[in-house]
Amino acid sequence: MAYNKVVISGINTSELTVLKEEEKIELLKEIRATGSKAAKDKLIKGNLRLVLSVIQRFTGRGEDIDDLFQIGVVGLIKAINNFDLTKEVRFSTYCVPMITGELRRHLRDCSQIKVSRSLRDMAYKAIQAKEKLVLKNQREPTIEEIAQEIGEKRSDVVIALESISDPVSLYEPVFSDSEDTMYIMDQIGDKNDVDSWMDELSIRDAIKKLGGREKNILYLRFLQGKTQMEVANEIGISQAQVSRLEKNAISRIKSSI
Repeated sequence: MAYNKVVISGINTSELTVLKEEEKIELLKEIRATGSKAAKDKLIKGNLRLVLSVIQRFTGRGEDIDDLFQIGVVGLIKAINNFDLTKEVRFSTYCVPMITGELRRHLRDCSQIKVSRSLRDMAYKAIQAKEKLVLKNQREPTIEEIAQEIGEKRSDVVIALESISDPVSLYEPVFSDSEDTMYIMDQIGDKNDVDSWMDELSIRDAIKKLGGREKNILYLRFLQGKTQMEVANEIGISQAQVSRLEKNAISRIKSSI
C-alpha cells in the first residue's frame, strides 16, 4: 500500500483479503434472499482493498485518509445495495464509479477552489443524473445521456464536470486484484463503444475460463500473428489439433457473450 500507516479507520490494511468474483455474487444473492447482515459485512470487508485502491487517486490534497476511506465505504455500500444480479457485469467494475462518485462529491463540497455557482449546480445535477443512470442501466452513461437527462447541452455538461475534476491519466490504475487490473479508461463510456465495452468484459471472463493450452494458442495466433502450422511446431502438436482447439476456444467465447 502507498500509505505510511497500516491502520486506517481502525482497520489493519495488511490483514485485508480479496474475495473472488464468484464469492461476491454468492454473498449478494444471500443478501437479496435473506437480508443477512453477516453476509453484507463479509462482502464489505472483502472489498475494502478496492476502496483503498480507489482512494489513492484522491490523496495528496490535504484530506484525512480516514475520512476518505469512510466516504469510499459509503460508496461501496451503495454499490452493494443497488447492484443488479441479472446484469453480466463484474461487481468490482460496478463498484469503482460508485466509490469514485462519493469521493468526488465530498471533495467538491469541501474544495477551496472557487467555481461559479452555476457550474457547481450543473455539475452536481450531472453527477446525480449519472448515478441514476448507472443504477438504471448498470453501466456508465455517456455524456450525451447525462446531458439529455438534465436538459442541458453536452458541451456545458463537459465544462461543468471538468470544473470540479482534476486531470488524470486514462492509464492510471484504479484497482488491481489477483485476476485483473482496472484502469480509468475502463470506466469511460462512449456512445459508439458501449456495446463493445460490455462485450469486452464478457470476453475477458470467457477467456479466463479457457484452458492454458487454448489461451496460448489464441495468444500466438491473434496477438503474435502466427500461422496454425507455426503454432503447432512451437507447442509440439499437429496443425489439425491446433485448428480444432482454436475453433473450440472461439466457439466457447462466442457462446459466453
